[in-house]
Amino acid sequence: MVNRRGFLASASLPLLAGSSASAADSPVTKVVPGADTLAGQGWHMLLDHKVGVLSNPTGVLADLDHIVDSMVAAGVRPVAAFGPEHGFRGSAQAGGSEGDYTDPRTGIPVYDVYGASAGKLTEMFTKAGVDTVVFDVADVGARFYTYIWSMFNAMVAAAGIGVRFLVLDRPNPVGGKAAGPVLDPAFASGVGLKPVVQQHGMTVGELARFFAGEYLGPIQLDVVQVRGWRRETLFAGTGLTWTPPSPNMPTPDTALVYPGLGMFEGTVFSEGRGTTRPFEIVGAPGVDWRWREALTMLGLPGVEFRETYFVPTFGKFVDQTCGGVQLKVTDPSAFDAIRTAVAMFVTARRLHPDSFAWRPDNYIDKLSGSARLRTMIDAGAGVDEITGSWQAELAAFAAKRQRYLLYW
Repeated sequence: MVNRRGFLASASLPLLAGSSASAADSPVTKVVPGADTLAGQGWHMLLDHKVGVLSNPTGVLADLDHIVDSMVAAGVRPVAAFGPEHGFRGSAQAGGSEGDYTDPRTGIPVYDVYGASAGKLTEMFTKAGVDTVVFDVADVGARFYTYIWSMFNAMVAAAGIGVRFLVLDRPNPVGGKAAGPVLDPAFASGVGLKPVVQQHGMTVGELARFFAGEYLGPIQLDVVQVRGWRRETLFAGTGLTWTPPSPNMPTPDTALVYPGLGMFEGTVFSEGRGTTRPFEIVGAPGVDWRWREALTMLGLPGVEFRETYFVPTFGKFVDQTCGGVQLKVTDPSAFDAIRTAVAMFVTARRLHPDSFAWRPDNYIDKLSGSARLRTMIDAGAGVDEITGSWQAELAAFAAKRQRYLLYW
């Protein structure tokens, strides 16, 4: 095992184990995820290892082959695969998974890790006999997207039994800027286990370094870096093919709004599930044109609103006509998904008090990381007051994460 402080204190992790090069050492014109780097070398880093792969359909190469299928074809046969929310092959809807089964394509046993604790993952890793866990899942940059917490629990399990943890890094599709409030540990849940800011602005490789340095004991951690990615680069600028990370994340546009609009899952409003533009379309029965007019008058940067009516095919308000708005991000560099969502909450509550409400279980508190957002809105606070309330903790988090960053 390596000492976590000594290992993570270096300026950056090696691009490959045993290499001193980093993604910033030479100019590149193409973004290359970590998986493609290893695949291009025949997966030789994994030869003679008992490999377990925690992945889903986003673990694909430039030719769109899945990494597990590529490994098998190269003669590096994993002993197990592990599927997060939505499953290893991605057949399950939100809040679901595929269970344990044998992958029909490869014959590899697949373990269901959605919602699994570190203790349960320890049992799975031990049963499978892995000595190396490979993580390759595309994140979308929001604290409440569950994949990063599956990674965290897998890291805890790997550290506990001395298993190597290898992250094949991918770009953060919404860039490298941090935004929003930090989770209060009292509100820890499956959509946020540790004090991380709501839009963390980190790749999964950087998050793995952060988790290791802040919360774990000694761990054998390696990150195969992305080549050619810079923090200001959004997914549209990577040249990569978008593979939906989950069924309701169909496009990069969805990812742009999700760190803010995902909070509508904590309200009675439809967040657009059951439409063709989830999280970009939001509303409820009884909502009318006034919401769009009020939002337009705010002049929020980088976004426009369209009045819309829709009938969800699943999720909230199935087969009911909903009124609401559709967002159009006009300037991603200026757009603030979390501030936009706060403005939508404030105006919806004021204009449609009979339609807008929080979910009775106060799920919004888990999504936003504390009771602050809900209680401030209920008390009539304005957008500037609400978003201003977390600026100090955001700045502190941004400073803390600095030593774990790999890209500039």
